Amino acid sequence: MAIFLITLGFFLVIVMAMAVGYIFQRKTLAGSCGGLANVGIDKSCNCDNPCEKRQERDRVAALQIGDISVKNI
Repeated sequence: MAIFLITLGFFLVIVMAMAVGYIFQRKTLAGSCGGLANVGIDKSCNCDNPCEKRQERDRVAALQIGDISVKNI
């Protein structure tokens, strides 16, 4: 039981240290490589048509930059 309590205490100290570091640095959590967008991949699936949410985001983005065409409507 003593080993369990020591291990639990160790993990709690580590989690507390990470929380304090996160609070003081005010940085968002990020992966080490930057994700798929960093290597030029726009989406992670191989589907022909993106989902409705993605289509709506693309349509709104196209309207904002003025790139209006039949494909975007």
